[in-house]
Amino acid sequence: MKILLATAYDYPHLGGMSVHLATLKVGLESRGHEVDIVSFSDVPKWKRDGIVRGPAFLLNKVKKGSGYVWTLKRRKEELEAIIKVEASKGYDIINAQDVYTTFAAIPSGVPVVSTVHGYLTFEGISKGTVIEGSAEAKKLMADERVSYTATREVITVDTRIKEYIEREAGVVGHMIKNFIDVESFKPEIERRDEFREKHGFEKDDLIFFVPRRLTKKNGVIYPILSLPAVLKKFPKARVVFAGTGEMMNEMKNKATELGIADRVTMVGAVDHSIMIEYYALANVALVPSIYSAGVEEATSISALEAMGSGVPLVACAVGGLKEIIVDGVDGLLVEEQNVEELSDAMIRLLANPEEGQRLADTARAKIVAEYSHFAAAEKYEAIYKLALNK
Repeated sequence: MKILLATAYDYPHLGGMSVHLATLKVGLESRGHEVDIVSFSDVPKWKRDGIVRGPAFLLNKVKKGSGYVWTLKRRKEELEAIIKVEASKGYDIINAQDVYTTFAAIPSGVPVVSTVHGYLTFEGISKGTVIEGSAEAKKLMADERVSYTATREVITVDTRIKEYIEREAGVVGHMIKNFIDVESFKPEIERRDEFREKHGFEKDDLIFFVPRRLTKKNGVIYPILSLPAVLKKFPKARVVFAGTGEMMNEMKNKATELGIADRVTMVGAVDHSIMIEYYALANVALVPSIYSAGVEEATSISALEAMGSGVPLVACAVGGLKEIIVDGVDGLLVEEQNVEELSDAMIRLLANPEEGQRLADTARAKIVAEYSHFAAAEKYEAIYKLALNK
């Protein structure tokens, strides 16, 4: 098949969506398909900044949420024009990655399958971009429902999103959990000292790696709140964050307030190709996601990559994390927003490295067997065929 993957967001870009697209492309190509990607990044920069982002900023000053709705509609219009041109190249299927890309793709006449990665409306509320109960929130929810019914097939990345779409739109989708490139994200622990020297960490640091955007729903404040108790027993403990976001200043201020700023490192945005080095240099990975305005973590790509990379994982028992981790078997699950439980789990893995290695080895085997991009590509292919037969 000739397949077009499309998104109204930026690609390439740091974050799960971009990783999903790149990894799915590799998986589908391994099965002999021809795959291209179009995104908002293909819109000329002057349009992205002057026509889409600029007015949205001003509109939000007038009424919160209005600019967000504006920018999504403009993204849809710009992407629709691009897809119209691309469609002439003979694509068999378009796999839209979000609500407004679905709207942009349908007029092309090419069959559309939609992958749903989250909850558009509730995530907007969670980020503070849209006010709950506002006209803008209602508009977003209405658009969600229309897009789910307009596409030929819906794919979701976890069971909660599948249930959400069935509840809100009456559409029964297909659940395919997120996946990773198991050939790229593999154990490299024997190179730990090499990577620590490269990235400026001491060889005897006890590193907790947090590969998350610095946003509220990712619970990134909690490793900082949990670190003082860990430092009492392990003074060389250090938390390393890879990501950017609106929580950065709050996190820095809290670390300073707690007197642990020298044991907290924020490396900012890290290219995805370098992330394996950070997993390898870490003693433990943390994915401390929380519930926020009805939004739950899906099948976290960061958690999958940590498990695939052979590093012990501690995560909060929310959303898709509860589906991919069996507590005490291939990782540790703790109650979300529970500082004491997170501290105890961090201490437990530093005090018992043999247990951590056992968890990591079991996790790696699970990822290879159940979450490889090759297996996922086969499942996507089957759904594309279903759509073509409608």
